Amino acid sequence: MSTPQLVVHRDKELMAQAAAARLITKIVDAQAARGSASVVLTGGRNGNGLLAALAAAPARDAVDWTRLDLWWGDERFLPEGDPERNVTQAREALLDSVPLDPARVHPMPASDGPHGNDPDAAAAAYAAELAAAAGPEHYRSEAAPGGGGVPAFDVLMLGVGPDTHVASLFPELPAVRETERTVVGVHGAPKPPPTRVSLTLPAIRSAREVWLLAAGEDKAGAARIALSGAGEIQAPAAGAYGRSRTLWLLDAAAASQLPRDLYPPASA
Repeated sequence: MSTPQLVVHRDKELMAQAAAARLITKIVDAQAARGSASVVLTGGRNGNGLLAALAAAPARDAVDWTRLDLWWGDERFLPEGDPERNVTQAREALLDSVPLDPARVHPMPASDGPHGNDPDAAAAAYAAELAAAAGPEHYRSEAAPGGGGVPAFDVLMLGVGPDTHVASLFPELPAVRETERTVVGVHGAPKPPPTRVSLTLPAIRSAREVWLLAAGEDKAGAARIALSGAGEIQAPAAGAYGRSRTLWLLDAAAASQLPRDLYPPASA
């Protein structure tokens, strides 16, 4: 478990640009060290804002896009191509404009896919895809060491909701209590659509680095709660951390309820 580090930017635009630059550096460094990089994307306004900033960054050409594996932390269980799906929005913001290897892009199943309108079957299929991609350096579920593994993600990004949810893990719902599976179907989510597919906290905590993104005054309460010792069942964002680094990337509005000395500034 890594202690959260905090980086606060003036506004959401600067936060997105700085996070995009940080991600480019992390991908390039991982590719130089290991030949490829593995990143888990997040949706929502902050995740999509980061991708749009990355698309506009001249330094994006430093990335070898053909050696990048992309995964998702969660997905709205809707038909393929639905404008509300995270993968649809990611394609519009960035993915369609860079030369990715299609075989290395791993969207979560859609509700009109081979598993039909069954989010639990879709979750099991995504868990199997993660396990199949887990190489020599991988992580196995902390609660089920003999079970399916997940790749050693270099960076896993999460948006933080006003209620402290991350991915599609909402406070007090069954998915946030899951300790054995790496991916679950989510039913009855309080935010539409109610049916989703999500990584679990054990899978999230497999990543080398977890970055939590929050911008806007409506996220200030969530940041304060999650960073003040709340439990992960009541505040899922509090349970999202990386093996080597946990980074909260905030704008000034989202950080407005945090004591300035709560955490030291992030190094590097």
